[in-house]
Amino acid sequence: MVDVRALALAGLFTASVLISPAAAPTSRELVYFTSGGVIPVTGHRTDGDDIVLVFHGDAEVRFDPTLIDRIELDPNPRYSTRLARVESYQTYVKSRLLSKPYEDVVQQASEAHGVDPFLIHSVIETESNYSATARSSRGAMGLMQLMPAIATEYALEDPYDPQTNIDAGTRHLGRLIERYGIANGLAAYNAGEGSVRRFNGIPPYPETRRYITRILDLVDANQAN
Repeated sequence: MVDVRALALAGLFTASVLISPAAAPTSRELVYFTSGGVIPVTGHRTDGDDIVLVFHGDAEVRFDPTLIDRIELDPNPRYSTRLARVESYQTYVKSRLLSKPYEDVVQQASEAHGVDPFLIHSVIETESNYSATARSSRGAMGLMQLMPAIATEYALEDPYDPQTNIDAGTRHLGRLIERYGIANGLAAYNAGEGSVRRFNGIPPYPETRRYITRILDLVDANQAN
């Protein structure tokens, strides 16, 4: 089975990762991630410090090489993947998330800011458990627990409004991921950009490390349900 952490990563690094709706070509390579997951690709190349994976339909996704253990030729390409039978990643996402709260709002934010909807839902569940009126002892507000400074930065009139809260939170998260990568971006969302810069990566805070692990676990669970 395709590792959903790796699939979520693919969605995070592009606005949308689409599988060709026509008869897709067979996979030529298998990518083995350090997380233990495996996904099929039609090819790969290096670009600077990154590895670029090419998916069915010619979608290209850029990865930090530290996330990848090895890439091998696919010994049985015809039957190695179910992705070729999925019309598109967005179609697959929608089929999995129809029962989630605020699904339409999350999907809009995902498409607008290029952040995987599985990740958005996992952040919301971790931050507020889908409570639009949640407020932390530090003043974080709403579904995505936006700090007052973030609400001001994005000019939110009502930080508790679900649509504006999710849109701003997703936009902010997308910027952090683009700037620092997925794991460090989640760390910056939780502990602040200053902490990530200070430690040149994920800070050694148990809360932040648990936060990242929980969100990635929820990405897996949300896709599997």
